Amino acid sequence: MTGGTLDVHVRRHSVDARFTLPLREKAITVLFGPSGSGKTTILRCIAGLDRTDRGHVAMNGVTWDDGRRKHTPSRHRHVGYLFQDHALFPHLTVEANVAYGLPRLSREQQRHRVHAALAAADALSCVGRSVSQLSGGEAQRVALARALASEPGLLLLDEPLSALDAPTRSRLRTELRRMLERSRIPAIIVTHDREEALALADQVVVVIDGTVRQVGPPAEVFDRPTHADVARIVGIETATPGVVADSDGELVQVAVGGLRLTAVSTVQPAEPHRPGDQVLVCIRAEDVALELPERDGSHRSPRNQLAGRVTGVTAEGALVRVDLDAGFRLTAYITRPALEELDLSIGSVVVASIKSPAVHLITRYTAGE
Repeated sequence: MTGGTLDVHVRRHSVDARFTLPLREKAITVLFGPSGSGKTTILRCIAGLDRTDRGHVAMNGVTWDDGRRKHTPSRHRHVGYLFQDHALFPHLTVEANVAYGLPRLSREQQRHRVHAALAAADALSCVGRSVSQLSGGEAQRVALARALASEPGLLLLDEPLSALDAPTRSRLRTELRRMLERSRIPAIIVTHDREEALALADQVVVVIDGTVRQVGPPAEVFDRPTHADVARIVGIETATPGVVADSDGELVQVAVGGLRLTAVSTVQPAEPHRPGDQVLVCIRAEDVALELPERDGSHRSPRNQLAGRVTGVTAEGALVRVDLDAGFRLTAYITRPALEELDLSIGSVVVASIKSPAVHLITRYTAGE
């Protein structure tokens, strides 16, 4: 497949989600959101395992489900589906599992197709073994091979790494993306894991409370959320209310906690920031640099400079999270050597430095959203 479009409007129970995706070859779309937000329901309706109510699912202009009478069965949608628990048959060999969806092919065609699918999923080492002998990562590869064997036009993967332990999951993220790219089949993946979404996605569809809140490239969604709810679930560490004090169309002065921050506007010229507008000020912890105050009290950097007092120091893997009171709650991530060099502890006074483009404003924000 070199192109196409998937048009989805799923209305089922508490889900009312709609989006349109370009299905480019090798493109990976991630349905991202908290558990219970409706992601799997959307995926199952695309696959034909569930029906939508008064919505529609169409691919390349062909309607699969019109929410009324028309409903194309899963077996006629030419879609591969990888279940969360892999759903391999324990009584069958690896090859028999992969060949399960190929009953109409000759034995020789099945053998060729199974070998090609196992190779694409990097699972040739599993040939000749029973499912009970497979590790979690191997079972995931075999399940992917089974989904690839029918040469579908679209791959659907429901939390494909969630059943694995953390080290295996981390290692397989990169491998899974490589395998999907090698298959050249567009894929839609459900996950609630931020790192997984960033590692796998070419495009992210954010689903919250059954509705789609934002669609875009991972960097745009995770660094420039358009809604307060999206900011929360993508893990923006600092999200605090502010009021626009001044704007020249490009640079925006925002009053936050009795201080002034400079941000770079990303809104359309037709909808500029105006003094008095309420906004949500979003700052990622990795965009906050910490330094000790200058002895003469001056700061030579043109960035936003905020004096703050350390309220918390927490080790998080290779980095250290430092929480500050800078007139509002602010979080920074620094390395362990930087922590030792700055000699930080609760009560330490530091200067937080933030570039203006790293201060993202969500407009039309109402406190309490």
